[in-house]
Amino acid sequence: MALLIWGLRMVRTGVIRAYGSDLRHVVAIGMRNRLSAFGAGVAVTGVLQSSTATALMTASFAERGLLATAPALAVMLGADVGTSLVAQILSFKLTWLSPLMILGGVITFLTGSATRRHDLGRAVIGLGLMLLSLQLIIEASNPLRDSALLETVLEALSGEVVIGVILAAGLTWLAHSSLAMILLIMSLATVSMLPLNFAFALVLGANLGGAMPAAMATWRGDVGARRVTLGNLGFRLIGCLLALPFIAWVHPKLAALDADAGRQIVNFHTAFNLGLAIVFLPLVGIAAKLVERFLPAPVVVEDPAKPRYLDPAALESPSLAIAAAARETLRMGDSLEHMLRDTLKVLQTDDRKLADEISKRDDVVDQLHEAIKLYLTQVSRETLAEADNRRAMDIIAFTTNLEHVGDIIDKNLMELAVKKIKNRLRFSDEGFADIRALHNQALTNLKLAMGVFIAGDVKMARQLLSEKVAFRDRERLAAEKHLDRLRSGRVESIETSSLHLDILRDLKRINSHLTSVAYPILEQAGELRASRLREAEAAAGGAIRSSTG
Repeated sequence: MALLIWGLRMVRTGVIRAYGSDLRHVVAIGMRNRLSAFGAGVAVTGVLQSSTATALMTASFAERGLLATAPALAVMLGADVGTSLVAQILSFKLTWLSPLMILGGVITFLTGSATRRHDLGRAVIGLGLMLLSLQLIIEASNPLRDSALLETVLEALSGEVVIGVILAAGLTWLAHSSLAMILLIMSLATVSMLPLNFAFALVLGANLGGAMPAAMATWRGDVGARRVTLGNLGFRLIGCLLALPFIAWVHPKLAALDADAGRQIVNFHTAFNLGLAIVFLPLVGIAAKLVERFLPAPVVVEDPAKPRYLDPAALESPSLAIAAAARETLRMGDSLEHMLRDTLKVLQTDDRKLADEISKRDDVVDQLHEAIKLYLTQVSRETLAEADNRRAMDIIAFTTNLEHVGDIIDKNLMELAVKKIKNRLRFSDEGFADIRALHNQALTNLKLAMGVFIAGDVKMARQLLSEKVAFRDRERLAAEKHLDRLRSGRVESIETSSLHLDILRDLKRINSHLTSVAYPILEQAGELRASRLREAEAAAGGAIRSSTG
């Protein structure tokens, strides 16, 4: 059983890593109407072999407002049918494929240089392990048919269909896979270990339990996600209640189609999910309104420190997770831009209240940085392609620099601003004009840095690095002009000298952190020297040798 669950996980993770973005695209474009949404659910779940994975993917779309409740519920009805089709395929005698799949998957995994080839090899190995596990379950169950004690217990349970539903629902929730539970029931029924009426009740329980992991995973999440998973749980619960009284009637009908007990189990599973789709697909609009009434959207003010784009469902697809982290980094940059922009207002207007607000905004930047870092750490636990690994490290490095910029604004510039307010100091008009010019240039470079971070363009990176040199020259010129005013005896310049020079220094530090995003891009493009110092020393040594010669 453990091998079966592990094989399912390998298939799911391998497919998501190889084609995760494509599968999410299928879900996204399948929202034109309920039929296309249903088809998208069938297709995606048929590939992933997990309705729970499809449920979490769909819930993440609903959570961000990209998908309405009605089409999301249609996707889930399709997902339930998708798992039954997978069970149909695996119910055939395909155990001879197991060693071929395991061998082929291992060869593909070990010999492939491309990441997608590795992931496909993982998925093929998983399929082979699933087929192997089914064969082992059947072989291990054969001796149990001669157990008198087991026969007595099963005869006693044969009429307790409600207990069967509850038992299977609990086991499926623990296994986090209705497909695994259905295949186990099928294997036990094949060797006549289970009375068929009781086995049908277990199938209903497996379908009910299969909706529980996604519902539990989104329980504390956004209301949009909970509507999808709880609506799907409601469909299955109603379906179980309606089907339970007809179990005894269904048995002879299925036996007429196929005498094999295992096939009867899978056919019942498929018929149940097709029945749910036929009954509820025309009613998803009404069901959506009921769910939305039961779970109304709360009127809350969005917490700016709460990540908006770090989707947990994307973690199994590194490329998607890294894109989500990059998007959250842009949001972090927007918060920092507002902080930097309002810094000049505080220095100009002596607004103590705004200074306190800017300090509080730094907490938002800190929390977003921590969330992005932890999110990417979870991604990096899995095998990453070289490009994905490099991008993840670049994001962490850039967010760290942005967090340092926030600290400089909060712990340095705002302290200087408060000191200016407290001592009622005033900059000279010329001095404040220099501060304003340098501040505006830092703000412009922040926008350019965000563009370089997203585009990764070498030309933009080169421009940003040249701005670092220009900024340093402007800062030195502003400091020299300030010293000239000191020599001329300007009272405002004398009183604010330490503040003025510290602000210029902090703005230069901020600009240095921002321009650091250009280095990885230029280094990868081969436009950075390994060591400027060594070259300078070599040039100096050559000059000395020339002079001595």
